[in-house]
Amino acid sequence: MTNKEQQPLTTAERERLTAIRDARSLSTLASVMHTGSEHAAYFRAKEQWRRLRGKELGPPPDEVFPGDAVTVGETRFVVHGVTHADTDAERSFLRAQVTDLLAAGASVYCEQGIRPMYFADMDAVYGMDDYQWAMKRCEELDIDARVHPGDFSGFGEEINSMAETFREATFSLIDSGREVYGDDFTRVIGDIASDFLLSHEQQATGEDFAAFRITREASRDPDKLGALQHYYKRAFLPQPLEREWLRRHDPELELVTHARNERIADYAVAHCGERPVAHCAGNAVHLIVGVAHQPGVVYYLRQHSDGERTLAEFELVE
Repeated sequence: MTNKEQQPLTTAERERLTAIRDARSLSTLASVMHTGSEHAAYFRAKEQWRRLRGKELGPPPDEVFPGDAVTVGETRFVVHGVTHADTDAERSFLRAQVTDLLAAGASVYCEQGIRPMYFADMDAVYGMDDYQWAMKRCEELDIDARVHPGDFSGFGEEINSMAETFREATFSLIDSGREVYGDDFTRVIGDIASDFLLSHEQQATGEDFAAFRITREASRDPDKLGALQHYYKRAFLPQPLEREWLRRHDPELELVTHARNERIADYAVAHCGERPVAHCAGNAVHLIVGVAHQPGVVYYLRQHSDGERTLAEFELVE
């Protein structure tokens, strides 16, 4: 079936999507999914969400520099997800796009780690404080290190690094067989490998074979960023569900991943929304974030737009 022949959501499918969106906890999700456990509900919901969101979204965007727009008050925010793989192709692409945006009078902000990677010499591109904020929160909650000093200091980190290297090597090997075996075969084998290689935590941070393959392609060819963004919009459940799942399994990882989405949205609104600072130009603000952050940042911007979120407790991290 081609994209043009794609069938719209049925009434039942639309109701199921709404029910998953409205579930603000795993316990509620278990009721929605009619499962005996929250664990089973999470995985069943992800499977249904991926399929139904794909129908709802339609084909990937074909814009040159795709992004999701959310208006908060009188300010239009556009969130662009990128690979931040530090490739020359993505660097050249982003610098050209941002140069055009700045020339048009827009403001550009980016995830804290992206600015030194791609825009270190561009003073008009502002970095946020999302990672610094996450580290401070880890310290406040006394979860700043999963491996404590002692006889086995660093051992856990070494094992994690070895596991990540093995996973990437396995995915690379599978992906290299596409020219011989075709997309369908390698996709099936990649999915099987993902089931064996991904931890519960990685299920919530988008590190499966499909993400690996599309990210690699987009890092080399920015024209494929739309397809990569499309993938992550289907891969992640709504933020409250992903964050609760990850917080239960690894609270530190939750703080440095999905929690930063909330911080990025708050930072942007604080600087260019409710109480804008001097260097926020006009009413067009572009946010450049890692693609896995994009759905979450959009989620929290929409909360601001709908009046469900405020900046009452917002403070800059020094």
